[in-house]
Amino acid sequence: MKLILTDEQKELAGSVRSFLADVAPMARVREVAESAEPYDAGLWRRMCGELGLAGLAVPEEYGGAGAGHAEVAAVLEELGAALTPSPFLASAVLAANVLLEAGDEEAVKAYLPGIAAGTTVAAVSVPGDGPAPAVRAGDRLDGTLPHVVNGADADLVLLVADGGLFAVESGAEGLTRTPLAVLDLTRPQARLSLDGTPARRIGSGEGVQRALELAAVALAAEQLGGLRHCLDAMVEYAKLRVQFGRYVGSFQGVKHKLADMHCTLEQAESIVRYAAWAADESAEELPVAAALAQSYMGRAYFQVAKDSLLLHGGIGFTWEHDAHLYYKRAKSSQLLLGSPRHHRAHLAESLGLLA
Repeated sequence: MKLILTDEQKELAGSVRSFLADVAPMARVREVAESAEPYDAGLWRRMCGELGLAGLAVPEEYGGAGAGHAEVAAVLEELGAALTPSPFLASAVLAANVLLEAGDEEAVKAYLPGIAAGTTVAAVSVPGDGPAPAVRAGDRLDGTLPHVVNGADADLVLLVADGGLFAVESGAEGLTRTPLAVLDLTRPQARLSLDGTPARRIGSGEGVQRALELAAVALAAEQLGGLRHCLDAMVEYAKLRVQFGRYVGSFQGVKHKLADMHCTLEQAESIVRYAAWAADESAEELPVAAALAQSYMGRAYFQVAKDSLLLHGGIGFTWEHDAHLYYKRAKSSQLLLGSPRHHRAHLAESLGLLA
């Protein structure tokens, strides 16, 4: 088991970091977040065309690069650190894995190449987020999907209903999409209403749980990137800000808080690296590793983001400072795939601790 990045993974992360610094600086992130754009479409095309990120972990026979989940985690660390407004997590990770685990070869061939190329943006309604839609005769769906990440702009929506997995294409009859006002401006969500909407049944839904576990690992990597950025930003600020004739980093209370944040980062990195390893190398350990990652990372990222905002003092509370963007991303990510309590219960069940 390796809990450090390989040279190739470091090179991949460095390339993504440099690319984002050039084409998606925080000024651009803010511009997109404060606009009606769901994400930066031009940036997404370049991420897919120049870096091939949308198909990174997609098998080569479906147009992808055939890389592992550890490589996806390395990319998501950088995307999380930069708060990049893109559908990478929703489409290239969650939707792609749901399709791959569905066991429907025809559906995979029909949809996955477009997802890998980035020309198809897919979204997934996470099971448990409200009542499952009802299925009419002829595989027509009725119901509401209350919180679908990138749901307003998705070309394809995957959802679980009546024990099966269904695909709904953009423009389908009876499909209504309503963008939501959400806490995290960098990650859009939408409410989708289905009224006799035609859908394609693409599997029994048995593989959805593994796809969600892989998504939990990927989200944890994104959270790790954001956590690291919050600590780095606060350390830099502590070296520059002067109060009472001293750098604030010399104050004992600030030093102790930064030390606590650093310890949290060290633990977080080990947990995420283990989870990414399990995703690639140990299927039997994945349920525990994924639940552990989300049990820890949700609270850890939010705590560090909150401490970073507070330690920045008055400026940290202003709209112009970036601290609030990371604070909001941390809170929304904490609940994106279920609350920490949900993941702790799943972890306890996986470990056989529940009677």
